[in-house]
Amino acid sequence: MRIICYGDSNTFGYIPGRGGRYNRHTRWPGVLQDLLGSSYEVIEEGLCGRTTVFEDRTEPGRCGLDRITEAVTEHGPADLLILMLGSNDCKTQFQASPEQITKGMEQIAEKARACAGRDIPILLIAPAAMTEQVMKSGFGSEFDQQSVKVSQELADTFEKLAARCGCHFLDGSKAAKVSETDGLHLDEKGHQKLAEAVKSKVIDLTETQKM
Repeated sequence: MRIICYGDSNTFGYIPGRGGRYNRHTRWPGVLQDLLGSSYEVIEEGLCGRTTVFEDRTEPGRCGLDRITEAVTEHGPADLLILMLGSNDCKTQFQASPEQITKGMEQIAEKARACAGRDIPILLIAPAAMTEQVMKSGFGSEFDQQSVKVSQELADTFEKLAARCGCHFLDGSKAAKVSETDGLHLDEKGHQKLAEAVKSKVIDLTETQKM
């Protein structure tokens, strides 16, 4: 089973507080690979700063909608596409509501299925909500109180989208917490917890397909 993990810095494995990248066996897609074993192939497609459909004025080329076709076709055929985006959409420069961010995620899911040429199974993950610590971190100039509020509301709108579009859903905030260091990125424990939750979803999906 081939799984594509398409996301932002929390899929990339950005290390909170000091930057850089966690190694393959620490970031959640790599942990997922280790948990699932050799009968699965977990492919990482994480990019720091990636949004759903917004073009960042300070970091161009991070629009997730623009890259999804290449991600699906280059690594296809995939048996499951995991989408975890939304945190960067909460930046103050976009002034986006939870509904607007969710609409962006819907566009990515639709485009992924169109380029795959089939109804590829999709797991939508609402990213672990950020905390007010983000405003005290090195990312403080990009996020504010409203950003935190919007991030906390994404799980509800993403879950409704999943039901409407026939996708699977996982609330990242119930699986893992962002680090106390920067209030935005997962730490080692967070990556482990998220991978364990995703593994359960993948196993359930695999069992369902066998029925």
